[in-house]
This record gives sequence, C-alpha cells and structure tokens, in this order.
Amino acid sequence: MLNHTLLSQLTTLLPSVGEIIFDFLVGWWWDKEKRKRILLFSSSAFLVSIPVFFQAPLVRIFPWLSLLLTFVWVALSFHWRKQPETYIWGDLLWGFSWSWLCGSIYWGWLRYYPSIHIPIEAIGLPFAIWGIRKGWGLIGNYFYLGSLIGTAITDLYFYIDGLIPYWKELMVTDPTLVKPLLQGAIAQVQTIWGISWAILLANTLLGISLWGLVKKKTHHIVFASAVLSTIFTDALFLVAAYLGIS
Repeated sequence: MLNHTLLSQLTTLLPSVGEIIFDFLVGWWWDKEKRKRILLFSSSAFLVSIPVFFQAPLVRIFPWLSLLLTFVWVALSFHWRKQPETYIWGDLLWGFSWSWLCGSIYWGWLRYYPSIHIPIEAIGLPFAIWGIRKGWGLIGNYFYLGSLIGTAITDLYFYIDGLIPYWKELMVTDPTLVKPLLQGAIAQVQTIWGISWAILLANTLLGISLWGLVKKKTHHIVFASAVLSTIFTDALFLVAAYLGIS
C-alpha cells in the first residue's frame, strides 16, 4: 500500500527531473568536461549513501575507528588536491570528510538525542559557508551543504510525522526486538498526514535539486546530486524497514 502510493505520487513528480538528467547524461556525453561532471554527479550520490549503509553499522560497533577514519579522508583529500588531475576528487572528498566526521560524532556517542542531530551534523557549516564565500573548495563545500539540507529535511519529516519517539526507542532497544517499533513507525508513515508531508518534502528536495542542475556549474551539480540522492536514500531506507517487518 505504502510503496504503491508513494510510487504513484513520485511518478507524477519525476518527468521534469528525468528530462534534465537525461540531457545531462546523454546530451553532454561527448564533452570531456561534462563527462567529468557526470562522474562527479554519480560519485556524489554514492557518497551520500555511504553514511547510511556503511558508516551507520560501523560507528555503532567501532565508533573510534569511524572517527579516526575522518583523518584518512582528510589526508587523502589534501593529497589529491595537490594534483591537477585529481583536484576535483580531493575537493569532493573534503566535503565528504565533514559529513563523515559529524556522523561519527553523533551516531557514535549522541544518537540517543534526536534534538541535537542537526546541530551536530552542521558542525562544518560555518567552514563551508566561509569556503563558498571565498571561492575555496566549492565542490566539497557544496556537497556538504547539499547533504546537510537533505538530512535536515528528513529530520523535519520525523518531527512533523511524530516519528521521534520511535527514533529514541530504536536507539535503546535490542536489535532483535525492533520489529514492533518498525511496525508502529511504518503505520505512522502510511497515514494521509504522513504520505502528504512525504510528498511535499520530496517536492521541496526535487525543487532544490532542479535549481542546481539548471545552473550547470560543477559545484552546483554536486550540490544537486547530494540533495536529490537524499530522496532515494530515504526511499531505500523505508523499503528496508518495510521488508524488516514483513
């Protein structure tokens, strides 16, 4: 029921996005510079999904390892930034390092407190804004900004739909006993209220992503990818939760 309803709604929202992405992927394929942007778009989408599907389980078991890995990403970022042929990848990794650091701190030690999730995730925001204003590290800073916006809108949905109590319970409940909690959360999402707000906030994310894609500058495309990927990452997470109670 939930999957069919959301799918039917998203189908009506995606044509314009699909046309722009099609032009982006196919129409620009023969241009070397634009091929590079395609790879950046794909890489950004991939990096958005890593904290959800790789970092989250790692940080719960080995929080200090996750935190220390931040220094690996930063070191690799600066190393790549020194080489012209790998500069953009180092720049992208710089932005990812901020997301990884914030995720390590929150999910490693503070995950029981949903109210401070976004403040912790936004630790790097002043640095990102400074970098954008100075024109430094635009790709990485826009990636971090895009992923932060996506995270903030996802959290907003949790508050609006009353899912925060489930969040708190999931953080303290034995993993073998989470099924009833997931059932309650899914039931909450399946209400008219939950579906309506999901569609509205998905539209918001799509609109922000379209703005970045239309700009067509490399850092804007990375920004658009980070925001847009939030929708698909959340959808995958929802499907995984739904399958977990089946």
